Amino acid sequence: MAPKTTSAMLYLDGVNVAFDGFRAINDLALIIEPGEMRAIIGPNGAGKTTMMDIITGKTRPDSGDVFFESGHYDLTQLDETEIAQLGVGRKFQKPTVFEMHTVEDNLLLALRSDRRVGAALAWRDSAAQQARIGELLDIIRLGPHRHRQAGSLSHGQKQWLEIGMLLAQEPKLLLVDEPVAGMTDAETMQTAALLKDINREKTVIVVEHDMAFVRELGVRVTCLHEGHAIAEGTIDQVSANERVIEVYLGR
Repeated sequence: MAPKTTSAMLYLDGVNVAFDGFRAINDLALIIEPGEMRAIIGPNGAGKTTMMDIITGKTRPDSGDVFFESGHYDLTQLDETEIAQLGVGRKFQKPTVFEMHTVEDNLLLALRSDRRVGAALAWRDSAAQQARIGELLDIIRLGPHRHRQAGSLSHGQKQWLEIGMLLAQEPKLLLVDEPVAGMTDAETMQTAALLKDINREKTVIVVEHDMAFVRELGVRVTCLHEGHAIAEGTIDQVSANERVIEVYLGR
C-alpha cells in the first residue's frame, strides 16, 4: 500500500474489529498529531484496550487504515516487534518492573541498545548510558531512589519507573493505560506533571477513567463507546456532550 498523505503521527480511519460476531471496534477514526497528548476516555468495554492492541500490532483489524509517522508506515502490515522498533511504546495498567533489581538497574536493562549476542558479550557500562539514566531518573522523579530495590517502591513509584523504562527505549509515541489507577491524590497530580514533561518531546496517548486527572492534563479528549468515537474536544466540551453523559458520566 502506498504511504498515506497525512501530517499525523498516528492516523486511524474506518477501523473495524469483531470477535465472534461482537464488534469491538466500529468504524473508528482517530488522528494524533506529532507532539500531541490525547486523553481517551469511555466506559468499560468501549474498545479502548482493543484500540491500543491494534496500534501495537497485537490485534489486526478486519478493515480500515492504521498509519504511523506521517503515513510512512502501515501498521496493519507489521507485527508487534516491528511496530515497537518503529517507536511505538506501550505501558500497561499494572506495572511490571524487576522487583529484585534496583531502580537504576531496571532502567539500564531497558535502555535501547544493540541486542545482538556479540554486542551483549562485549557490553560495558558507559558514561553515555549513565548520563541517560540520570536524565530518566530526573524525569520520573526517582533520583533519590536510584539504588533502592524496585520492589520496595510505592505503587505510584513503580508506575513512574515503568514509564522511565519505556522512555529508555526512545519511543516516538507512548500509549499509557490508566497510569493513575490505585494512586494517592498526590501521586496522581505528580503523574500528570510527569506526563506533561514527557509530552514536551514525545507524542502521548493516555487512556484513563479518572476525570480529575484528565482535567489536570488539560489536553484534547476523545470519548469511545461501543468501539466508536462519540465525542472529541476539551474536557468541558466532552463532559457536556449529551451522549457522553448518557453512556459514561451519568447525571
